[in-house]
Amino acid sequence: MAIVVDNLLLKLVRGSLGDEITIYERNGQIIMAKKRGPSRKKPTKNQLEARYKMKVAAAYAKMMLEDPELKAYYKSKAGPGQNAWNMAIKDAYNSPEIQHIQFEDTTVIVTAKNDFRVADVTVMIIDGAGAILERGKAALSWNGVDWHYKALSLSPGSTIRVIAEDLPGNTSIKELKLD
Repeated sequence: MAIVVDNLLLKLVRGSLGDEITIYERNGQIIMAKKRGPSRKKPTKNQLEARYKMKVAAAYAKMMLEDPELKAYYKSKAGPGQNAWNMAIKDAYNSPEIQHIQFEDTTVIVTAKNDFRVADVTVMIIDGAGAILERGKAALSWNGVDWHYKALSLSPGSTIRVIAEDLPGNTSIKELKLD
């Protein structure tokens, strides 16, 4: 790979030259590289999973960018050399992360983060036998990271299950058993 500097001819050329060289622009720089051909190796299980995940992310991005409000949101998150499409794919590719669950009396406080925005947090309280005692949506606090859910009661032996969901619908689940 070579980065082209001050070459008048190559500043105007983009694409492939035969089966040898590809010229393209990335972040304002002109790059010359050996042309890549298709791989002759059979894809691994991880490669197939990544391809499928990327296919789903691209379908999500296409659907979400039809909404002008979401397109503007993703465009606002784009950095140099990026666009709304890149950001929508990145959002669809990654799930939110539930970092911490803590308690203040009967309030469950969940710290959930995502590269973009956590859209929803659901808290479930499950008894020792596996029956759901209560379920509800947590409210986002002023800091934009913590979610608060006011439980009716938190009894020892029960399990707190937290489900965080982002804009594309990716979910993460974390459970905590009360002693």
